[in-house]
Amino acid sequence: MLHSLFSSLDSDPFGVAQRLEDEMAQLYSSWGWPAGIRSVRRGTFPPINVGATPEQVDVYLFAAGLDPKSIDLSIQQNVLTVSGTRQAPVNEEASYYRRERFDGDFRRVIALPDDVDPDRTEARYRDGVLRITVPRREAVRPRQITVN
Repeated sequence: MLHSLFSSLDSDPFGVAQRLEDEMAQLYSSWGWPAGIRSVRRGTFPPINVGATPEQVDVYLFAAGLDPKSIDLSIQQNVLTVSGTRQAPVNEEASYYRRERFDGDFRRVIALPDDVDPDRTEARYRDGVLRITVPRREAVRPRQITVN
């Protein structure tokens, strides 16, 4: 690896730096470790986005091919748990060289802010995206106060 990098050192030093960066990225990405403290391992299913506004918290799970009946949602002590099973069709006669589509049981756990109202949670599954909306309590929402 390093021999091939330094063999062309005289001809293109920027190319050498780029190849070294590419090989290091490839090396670290093959380990499968998260990129940061709030990241998850590559291949974690389903990938999620969580966004918040003063009115609500929205959780998006990107889970194409799920049967909505196989999804279990629960909120306990401001912790949202989403679990279920994804079945991916497999041709038993085929020899697979690579299978990247996740199948099997999954579970994702998301900590929610303290001011949400779990009793008014709504969930919709459409076009492979599960959107979970958890409204915030009315008492803690910011209010505009008029000064006279």
